[in-house]
Amino acid sequence: MAVQLMHKDPARKLQLVTFPAGRKAVRELYMAKVTGPDQAVQLIQNGHNVVLPMGSGEPLALVEALTRRATQLQDVKIHQMLPLRRPPYLKAELVGHLRHVSWFNSDGNRQAVNEGWADYMPGYFYEYSRLMQEYLTVDVFMAMVSPMDERGYFSLGTSVDYSSTAAELAKIVILEVNEYMPRTRGNSLIHISQVDCLVENNSPLLELPVPKVSAVERSIAGYAASLVDDGSTIQLGLGRIAHAVALALQDKKDLGVHSEMLTEGMVDLVNSGAVNNRKKTLHPGKLIGCFAAGTRRLYDFIHDTPMVELYPVSYTNDPYIIGQNYKMVAINEALEVDLLGQCASESLGHYQYSGTGGQTDFARGALRSPGGKGIIVLRSTARNGSVSKIVPALKSGAVVSCSRNDVDYVVTEYGVAKLRGKVARERALAMISVAHPDFREDLRRAARKMHLI
Repeated sequence: MAVQLMHKDPARKLQLVTFPAGRKAVRELYMAKVTGPDQAVQLIQNGHNVVLPMGSGEPLALVEALTRRATQLQDVKIHQMLPLRRPPYLKAELVGHLRHVSWFNSDGNRQAVNEGWADYMPGYFYEYSRLMQEYLTVDVFMAMVSPMDERGYFSLGTSVDYSSTAAELAKIVILEVNEYMPRTRGNSLIHISQVDCLVENNSPLLELPVPKVSAVERSIAGYAASLVDDGSTIQLGLGRIAHAVALALQDKKDLGVHSEMLTEGMVDLVNSGAVNNRKKTLHPGKLIGCFAAGTRRLYDFIHDTPMVELYPVSYTNDPYIIGQNYKMVAINEALEVDLLGQCASESLGHYQYSGTGGQTDFARGALRSPGGKGIIVLRSTARNGSVSKIVPALKSGAVVSCSRNDVDYVVTEYGVAKLRGKVARERALAMISVAHPDFREDLRRAARKMHLI
């Protein structure tokens, strides 16, 4: 008996390959592909595009080995979203050898991007799979995966997102097998027949610490939570306010989750009984995401849990798919919002702070949903209260992550501004009402000068 599986030819097209079935044959295939990390990265050549998973899916031993080989290579580009550590190769002197291409900035790569010795590639999160298909030759995909099962399947674990597409497109697939990587359900599997090379490295995954929540953030979260009806399906973004919202939702009933990111706060929502996914109209009974970032507690929670399913970001973040959830509520944070509701959520002027991520995907998807709501949250001030984050106009060079047409509600610690369906004058007045009191008169003067009020 033989098993037929999809594999890749050098032209990056899928074709059927046949190999003997049975546990012994699968194990023999595994053992034939195991090597050390320094040997594995010898497959990477000059000019290659290397794609790495985001967050805790980063293959730590392979990246360290590639860094050791850096000076032997020229013009290798390493594409990654949201690294949870500073990449070891991210040094100005290695730029001609290994160049980092960020798809979403974090503390680990923000400085390099803004100083010009790393690159940033903008895009809506759900479209990154298509960007790879149409504009980027994926020469090598390297990822951390769970141990292989008896049928020859690994799981991409915490990072399915764009990784599943990269694995399909890559000419070369190198996997780092780690017993600490959770095995996740959904569409997370990759077969041994798709893999060119394996290394084994059992080391703890990178973690994202649980954010500490301030009184101001709890106040913002309380207002946001008041907009979430029982039976809603929610999406939460990254950061302290999002975590505060998760804490504030624990007294709700029959919530569901359809999100890009699975977070520590979602574990609390399930444990409190607030999230049971029973009222969902899409994937009822299931908690849906495309990646997870948190502590070991979160990774243990998603391990082989029937309720949790991870899918490619091209599915989870497609606004059309998101909109099929009844009462979909998207909650995301902005850095600055103007009087008409335009949101700068990824840059401070020209300074690229993070990335578009899935904010726009979910803002638009929520507004397609029957009874859906899009909520932008932010503190009213920055720099110890000396700067207003509600402004007449965004800073010069600021990236508009959500246009005024995409914004439904804006929430600060001073209340809720409902913008959708309002004229410009009403929008400006609503935004002024949720600004810090110390800045409201200045905002009124600016609004009058702009002929908004």
